[in-house]
Amino acid sequence: MSTMTVDSGTATVGERVGMLRIEQSGPVATLIMDNPRMRNAITQEMWQQFEDLLAQLDDDDSVKVVVVRGAGDHFSAGADIASVERILHDPATGQSDGGDITVAENALARFRKPTIAAVDGYCVGGGWQIAGACDIRLASERATYGITPAKIGIVYPLSGIKRLVQLTGPATAKYLLFSGDFVNAQEALQMGLVTKVLATDTFWEEVNAFALHLSARSQFSAHGHKALVNAISAGSTEVDELSAYWQGQMAVSQDAAIGVAAFLAKETPRFTWLRPQK
Repeated sequence: MSTMTVDSGTATVGERVGMLRIEQSGPVATLIMDNPRMRNAITQEMWQQFEDLLAQLDDDDSVKVVVVRGAGDHFSAGADIASVERILHDPATGQSDGGDITVAENALARFRKPTIAAVDGYCVGGGWQIAGACDIRLASERATYGITPAKIGIVYPLSGIKRLVQLTGPATAKYLLFSGDFVNAQEALQMGLVTKVLATDTFWEEVNAFALHLSARSQFSAHGHKALVNAISAGSTEVDELSAYWQGQMAVSQDAAIGVAAFLAKETPRFTWLRPQK
């Protein structure tokens, strides 16, 4: 297993600061929000590092799937409240329209490879925005969700609100945004915040097994379908052109021939497609 660590600031003596870490085991990379002293609250420096780290993972052909998680017992308590106004402020526009949170969230949503949010413990506020930007959200039975702008008197960045409405529908989004109430894993599943709930005792083993399962599938198929589903969800006017592009790529990709041959031979396919250049 390889590990890369990015510190998010300078600690005083005896104090540990938050950081983002990447650990890789085979084709699966894990992006870890590591600030357990504050239940993995995300500092401004941590928000700012998402974009560069995700770009590195996107360029690394050995990485097929990315798991996003928190260190220790919790996913994330959200943005660091002490500096939330500074985090939400965009110096380029002079507006408090999401700032570093929106940049990080959009970088994760645009990431071309499959992403899994592995949610254990608390997933609150900005932590939810990170989970919501992932393709698939797996939760342990003890996971607790909270979408809490009403508790601190802020309005969420538009990017996060759009994803919340897409996942839950407008009525449930309003309930969560207006109340700030916490919901448990089963409630979150019913609301659409979670893709699947897994047993707490075997949670990390099942997350790892599922990530490896995805990594063994055709990455051509995964990339193409992710691009198309995202475009459809966003109401893009270029869905037909995007579909035509991927259909054209299928004609030159070897994955279809590999998959059909393996199916007929009752063998496990070994797909070879690599991501297209940006």
